[in-house]
Amino acid sequence: MNLANRLTLLRLALVPAFMIFTVLDNFWTRVLALLIFFLASLTDFFDGYIARKTNSVTDFGKMMDPLVDKLLTSAAFICFVGMRELRVAPWMVVLIIGRELLVTGLRMLAAAKGEVLPADSQGKIKTAVQMTVVVAILLVLCANSFYEEHILIDLPRWLVFVSMIVTLNSGVIYLYRHRRLYSKDMGFKS
Repeated sequence: MNLANRLTLLRLALVPAFMIFTVLDNFWTRVLALLIFFLASLTDFFDGYIARKTNSVTDFGKMMDPLVDKLLTSAAFICFVGMRELRVAPWMVVLIIGRELLVTGLRMLAAAKGEVLPADSQGKIKTAVQMTVVVAILLVLCANSFYEEHILIDLPRWLVFVSMIVTLNSGVIYLYRHRRLYSKDMGFKS
């Protein structure tokens, strides 16, 4: 297993620790959650960079890297829904995760047909927006824990809303771009 794929697996291993520290309502655990998420986000950047630079891109990496990104960001959004202080609407998170499941299903369909669908530029932008939103909300959580009052109470909800719009847009583009994979099965002409 090459270094890039090991970094992807490290990011996967960080997901449970991130979730635990996010939901614990104290300043230091939330700072730790922020640091873990930041480290995981760095591994996302470096695994792709290393794979391209060392010419060690693998089908495993093409499949697992976006899947682990989805797990990390979905875990964050799920944690945020459970925190009353953030007032994040569950329907927004359901739409975000629904898009992620649809794209993952499309990738599985492609794999069954012998193809590997890597992330496209819209997907990379979506991931960058989601990760930025998660970091911003974690900073709000840290501030809320430090000051023992809820500041910027509407910001997390609006950030998740923006993330949802970007996520849905990239999903529609991805599904449309690869419609040939499912259009015949559904009786549509592509």
